[in-house]
Amino acid sequence: MAAKSLEPGMSLQLDANGKLRHFLSIDGLSRDLLTDILDTAESFAAVPEQSVKKVPLLRGKTIVNLFFEASTRTRTTFELAAKRLSADVLNINVNVSATVKGETLLDTLRNLQAMHADMFIVRHAQSGAAHFIAEHVQPHVSVINAGDGCHAHPTQAMLDMFTIRRHKQQFEKLTVTIIGDILHSRVARSQIDALNMLGTGEIRIVTPKTLLPAEAGTLGVQVHHELESGLRNADVVIMLRLQRERMAGALLPSAGEYFRLYGLTEEKLAAARDDVIIMHPGPINRGIEVDSQVADGPRSVILQQVSHGIAVRMAVMSMAMQQTIKEPG
Repeated sequence: MAAKSLEPGMSLQLDANGKLRHFLSIDGLSRDLLTDILDTAESFAAVPEQSVKKVPLLRGKTIVNLFFEASTRTRTTFELAAKRLSADVLNINVNVSATVKGETLLDTLRNLQAMHADMFIVRHAQSGAAHFIAEHVQPHVSVINAGDGCHAHPTQAMLDMFTIRRHKQQFEKLTVTIIGDILHSRVARSQIDALNMLGTGEIRIVTPKTLLPAEAGTLGVQVHHELESGLRNADVVIMLRLQRERMAGALLPSAGEYFRLYGLTEEKLAAARDDVIIMHPGPINRGIEVDSQVADGPRSVILQQVSHGIAVRMAVMSMAMQQTIKEPG
């Protein structure tokens, strides 16, 4: 996980009036602002059911998907969200762009700004990349962090909060358990920040000692190394992907041993509450993190998370562009 020094705080993310300008991290934002994002997303949730699946809030704006890492789910939902707000969308394939030929990130940014872009959706393998870009954009341009290194993934966290609120209504009495690769997970860091900010009753993390971040004691969570104790009476269970591409060295036993100790099965899930919901930011490694019977079962809300991602990203983009939100229609 990234060091606290990367956190942008309120000064960069908010304008002088306290309105959202960039969305780089959950840290530094207020409970009221997070609730505003969730409420705004609720107003957009019915848009896909309309005969015309668009609202005109960002008509005439140009949004650039600037993805330096591979992504399907996140990039696609951002693109759909932008188009449903009536924006023009430009997808930059960085693998064949000038950055491969040696152009710096700052030069790429300046060239795109010269094309009158209004917003950058940034995904990058380096922690702090979205923050760096936000520091160098023109005053009218907004930056949304779509995942940077092991640091943050704030829109994923907010769509997870939206999903939890839709099923459980209030956060204060909930026990939420996050299971898996906490050390390398930008999603987990953002989820923990959001859950704490929204007043969640108890937050647990369950992970092998080798995948526990050094700063775990400062995160406001209870640490468990055994799955059964972490699942006991949980209201929400969030599974995480093992991020082997970010691991250096042998941090894990075999995949089979990991599944035996930390993989979620119906039998192990019996320790949680009867109305528990199962979440996963994806992509799922079936048979390693979670059994297919659980992932596809009646308590799974994994596909709902994907659908909710569109509404939440519509909310964040419209708020960052400081458009007045009205009832869609």
